[in-house]
Amino acid sequence: MKSRYKSIFSGGTLLVTGGTGSFGNAIVKRLLKTDIKEIRIFSRDEEKQNNMRRFYRSEKIKFYIGDVRNYDSVSDALRGVDFVFHAAALKQVPSCEFYPMEAFKTNVLGAENVVRASINSAVKNLVCLSTDKAVYPVNAMGISKAMMEKIVAAKARSAPDNITISVTRYGNVMASRGSVIPHFHDQIIKGENITVTNPDMTRFMMTLDHAVELVLFAFNNGQSGDIFVQKSPASTIGDLAIAMKEIYNSDVIIENIGIRHAEKMHETLLSVEERMVSKDLGDYYKVSADNRDLNYNKYFSEGIDSKSVLEEYNSFNTNRLSIQELKDLLGTIGYK
Repeated sequence: MKSRYKSIFSGGTLLVTGGTGSFGNAIVKRLLKTDIKEIRIFSRDEEKQNNMRRFYRSEKIKFYIGDVRNYDSVSDALRGVDFVFHAAALKQVPSCEFYPMEAFKTNVLGAENVVRASINSAVKNLVCLSTDKAVYPVNAMGISKAMMEKIVAAKARSAPDNITISVTRYGNVMASRGSVIPHFHDQIIKGENITVTNPDMTRFMMTLDHAVELVLFAFNNGQSGDIFVQKSPASTIGDLAIAMKEIYNSDVIIENIGIRHAEKMHETLLSVEERMVSKDLGDYYKVSADNRDLNYNKYFSEGIDSKSVLEEYNSFNTNRLSIQELKDLLGTIGYK
């Protein structure tokens, strides 16, 4: 654990909405090593909360049953909280596509509840987790997350100076619950065909540790209204399936079943418009509220190549992983 995180969270109380999910478990494992006072897990699934309670057996972790759709339950859980990581969301593209109002209630109204309650509770720092699907959205999940980002931007403009509200945006987290890697693994173990929607489809490859680092970076460096994006490599879904086959020395067939409802061939982390006004921080991009960090005179006087600037940052034009690089990366998360 880096010492700066110890000092940041020292003696503080953190609330994680949707805290029983993959991100919540990862952040709990990370922050239990610090001198944080308390971590509150807020979710509506009592079974998953009980599983976490029995697994960690830590007096630092407190559990709150509630739903981000209900302002009062969010507000009650926020009493005495210093920091918030808002991870609660409906994330499955088909589910949101078939039930768009449910996506709206959780991802839009729920986010507004969390932001408003955080401001009213005098929270010091709130980081909201978003997705690449919010950029040029074509599905209900992406549209709802794009609206979440707009809510953060609007609230950040009028929020008091004692709270920082920022957003992290990233692609699918490798091996997170409901993602394609554990699905491929289960199919291989059962001897079933690996079902691929389209082998040429590309997706960013980001581990759960990278997702946690991005959130902690935003927490440590963000100003209100900032959106942070981590630079990530990508892979085709076909290469990912081949890498999984080779890891397990499997001879199962890769079957192309066609793109699911409202899926994109390639995902985007920064739009053209955002890329033009983003700040390159090395491993990350930052897009500030109202282009706060952009020096227009310097930007245009330097004669920056318009072709490179006017290109969105997506899973097709980012660094592409080879099959061996994929296998190595999969090995770091337990697939070997």
